[in-house]
Amino acid sequence: MITYDRLFIGGSWVAPSDPRLLDIASPHDQSVIGRVAQAQPADVDRAVTAARESFEEGVWRLTPPTERIAVLRRFNALREEHAERAAHLISLENGSAGWFTRAGQPGLTRQANAYFKAAEEFGWEETPAPSDPASPVRSVVRREAIGVVAAVIPWNSPFSSATSKIIPALLAGNSVVLKVSPENSLSMGFLAELLERSGLPGGVISVLPAGRETSEYLVSHPEVDKIAFTGSTRAGRRIASIAGEQLKRVSLELGGKSAAVILPDADIAAAVAGLKFGSLLNNGESCIAQTRILAPREKYEEVVGALKKLVESLRVGDPGDPDTFIGPMIRPDQQERVRDYIRLGIEEGARLVTGGPQIPEGLEKGNYVTPTVFADVDNSMRIAQEEIFGPVLVVIAYDDEDDAVRIANDSPYGLSGGIWSADEARALAVARRIRTGTLTLNGAPLAFDGPFGGFKSSGIGREYGAVGLGTYTEYKTITL
Repeated sequence: MITYDRLFIGGSWVAPSDPRLLDIASPHDQSVIGRVAQAQPADVDRAVTAARESFEEGVWRLTPPTERIAVLRRFNALREEHAERAAHLISLENGSAGWFTRAGQPGLTRQANAYFKAAEEFGWEETPAPSDPASPVRSVVRREAIGVVAAVIPWNSPFSSATSKIIPALLAGNSVVLKVSPENSLSMGFLAELLERSGLPGGVISVLPAGRETSEYLVSHPEVDKIAFTGSTRAGRRIASIAGEQLKRVSLELGGKSAAVILPDADIAAAVAGLKFGSLLNNGESCIAQTRILAPREKYEEVVGALKKLVESLRVGDPGDPDTFIGPMIRPDQQERVRDYIRLGIEEGARLVTGGPQIPEGLEKGNYVTPTVFADVDNSMRIAQEEIFGPVLVVIAYDDEDDAVRIANDSPYGLSGGIWSADEARALAVARRIRTGTLTLNGAPLAFDGPFGGFKSSGIGREYGAVGLGTYTEYKTITL
């Protein structure tokens, strides 16, 4: 049993305003695996006050960038040292398969290193050449910290979401209140322990597990200057409205319903093998999952058959079992939500290729869903338009490249996607026509030096690299 009966506020572990602890249930079998304190508005006030005081006093924002980088490199080294512990806790509380949580740890290092490189090369203060060389006027352009950042992250990939926000925010000199989901109280409690050991000054960072009402209290707090949010599009709209009313800076990384376009010249076997990871990573509970599979009409049944064979080969079960590929959904309500979408697909007239709404045999105690593939799907169906957030794939036929691009773009979302082709130039030409923030060709991994974020209802702003770092700064121009 893991217990966190205190909250990490301003760099110290303190008693919560509400002493009651929340039981954390295992998604695998509903056993209680931990008990944790949950933040209330009074705790938010303490965290924001600590952040504001530390920011105004300049204990961190006036620290030279090189020293800020050194502290955060120390944090990242601690995280690398304890990567196995972090992976274990995420699997325990989330139900994410062990292969996924372990495989994600090197990605966190690449993500952090991209931010460090950006910070080392960043134009913290520059003197641009004047447009008129004869003019006596000169300008000094500075990039300065915004202030108090409220970073709000979802439950599905907590370490990745947390580090993608707190590292650039802190590198830029801000003070941060990280609000995490109650479901992630164990792994994020461990994250707080690593932050405590990293050498950040007092007041600069807080980690608060809390529910939605407390989250809204945080983002609405008058002393918060910027909101960085990852989560559902519905919640993002609410946060954007709050930010608009209060003129807070805001960045939103929201939902997706990404398309994987298999071009006619693609190696079908290789493409489907790659979609094992691109479409079904993290039990399908991933905003970047490519869950709309667009297949050329002349090879449609070949693609459907290969996906059927793939999905039926995947081991579903205990996330702690090294042979498991797909674990349980995080909560019973999420399990029911995914099963309802599977029922809806059947009602809409899609062909059920494999899977269905039944719970996998022998796994009735957990939040399990049978991985499902639908064929003969029209892109107007709800199962093709709405984010299901589970192991459900829909296969849509297209006639030619123009039709494939049209279908891929016929979505309220635009977060991710993929192209599969034997001709890289052809794949790149198609990728340029699809309105989405990130695309991978032939299963390439995400590049953390480039910006990540969404078009349309998938969000506002970008994360990763120099662009992501810049979103946590304000421009200041001093004219001489």
